[in-house]
Amino acid sequence: MEKKKCRPVPVIICAVFIALFLILPLVFVITEAFSDGLAGWWANITERYTVKALKLSLLSMVAAVVINTVFGLFAAWALTRYYYRGQRILNTLIDIPLSVSPVIAGLIFILTFGRSSPLYPLLQQLHISVIYAVPGIIIATVFVTLPYVSREIIPVLNAIGTAEEEAAALMGAGGWKIFRKITLPHIKWSLLYGIVLCTARSLGEFGAVSVISGHLRGRTNTLPLHIEILYNEFQYSPAFAVSSLLVILAIILLVIRSVVEHRGGKNEQV
Repeated sequence: MEKKKCRPVPVIICAVFIALFLILPLVFVITEAFSDGLAGWWANITERYTVKALKLSLLSMVAAVVINTVFGLFAAWALTRYYYRGQRILNTLIDIPLSVSPVIAGLIFILTFGRSSPLYPLLQQLHISVIYAVPGIIIATVFVTLPYVSREIIPVLNAIGTAEEEAAALMGAGGWKIFRKITLPHIKWSLLYGIVLCTARSLGEFGAVSVISGHLRGRTNTLPLHIEILYNEFQYSPAFAVSSLLVILAIILLVIRSVVEHRGGKNEQV
């Protein structure tokens, strides 16, 4: 079926919207980031608190991606390859992070692990700090990015069905071999796409992390929180310089996502 030629008016409206709400803000951020020149930009992004915030952002991102990739694979398998009571409930629970405000999620974790929680005495005995500490940042990041990997894999597993896997099982193949030789080749592009989405979401998370972090500079500040502090202190040039780091990371992720989409679409056609 041939695509209809777009009329000028919709094209112009889309172009104006993208220019005003996407391109112009990015141009403004980059312009302000380099307002002190390249040397000033480099000094701002290599400042010690910025480096610590970047390291914490990368740590929480890696932890979230690893945990949610493992969870996503198991959740997708449990929802598409088995039938049991409570299956619909599990399917609904996975989407909770998408419907709950990140700020509310942060408050929930404060109630769960804070001083008023029944778990607090046990955590104290084990010398584990969650609230206003790195573990809390990781937990909050994992929560908000929970559905991204599983939601990309589930439709693919439903589409391919179980015929090939059952045939391999009848021929004596083990579970791990079936997954590695049959299932993984089918889901690899959707898995990679889910990982890219999870990575992008974790790097930009603000709400839940802001509530649970305590804004301890050099200890619990991720890049988005560090940018907020710099901006509130009227340090505009450093704030935009650090913001440009997130812009650069976002562009890299967009390129990776485009490559994954292209390769995945090409693989489906084959």
